[in-house]
Amino acid sequence: MRAFVVEASPEGAAAPTVVWHAGSPHTGEPLEPLVAASRARGIRLVTFARPGYGGSTPRPRRDVASVAADVGAIADALGLERFATLGYSGGGPHALACAALLPDRVTAVSVLASPAPYDGDDDWFAGMHGPAALRAAAVSRAERMRFAETDEFDPGQFIAADFDVLGGEWGAVGRDAGRAEQFGPGGLVDDDVAFTRDWGVELGDVRVPALLVQGELDRVIPRAHAVRLVAGLPDARLWMRLDDGHVAVLRVVPEVLDWLVERAGDTAD
Repeated sequence: MRAFVVEASPEGAAAPTVVWHAGSPHTGEPLEPLVAASRARGIRLVTFARPGYGGSTPRPRRDVASVAADVGAIADALGLERFATLGYSGGGPHALACAALLPDRVTAVSVLASPAPYDGDDDWFAGMHGPAALRAAAVSRAERMRFAETDEFDPGQFIAADFDVLGGEWGAVGRDAGRAEQFGPGGLVDDDVAFTRDWGVELGDVRVPALLVQGELDRVIPRAHAVRLVAGLPDARLWMRLDDGHVAVLRVVPEVLDWLVERAGDTAD
């Protein structure tokens, strides 16, 4: 498991900590704008590569819930007792799983453009631009792996605002996804399969405060997923970004970090 720690200061051990769950695909390396926003707020940032990504050992047939053991092990190694968890896109379900399964350690959770649990209903795919990869994953891992052999980036999944953000500081997301390709498709395939199976954890088990951020114009993870998430979480609020697509929601990360730090203060011993 590859993990990275960005200290807020030489006294970083005393700083509030946020564990970042990157989107799919990723390398686990810290993204420049996330690092800058964290340091500006005195936050200790922890990032990591899920199995199969960025040189981390693959774990085929992993479910979403399995990430909690990985994050717990990272926290133990770093001596972290309490931390917030933040996930973007494919990292969203994993952030929620940690909040549910590590209730004595996670202070709050936020997810941006996150898919909701899959219940086998075809409506789950409604509004997605080109859901073929996830449909293949819902059939089997082998089918998703076959799809990966010919899969190509489809620019139609992004709106103009997404491309504007990718052309600026959050271009780090695209560059990181590009670097992830050198490690093969296994991590992405296993993420997609995990999203289209039982997560191994229930939304109702997330008892800490949860903040959902969703772009109204998202063509990758449509707004209906945020509606499902907020309906299933016991203590959740939803920030709808009316002019944002899938990537443009990342512009609100600084405000999300502020919200997480406030919740950490509310729960401090």
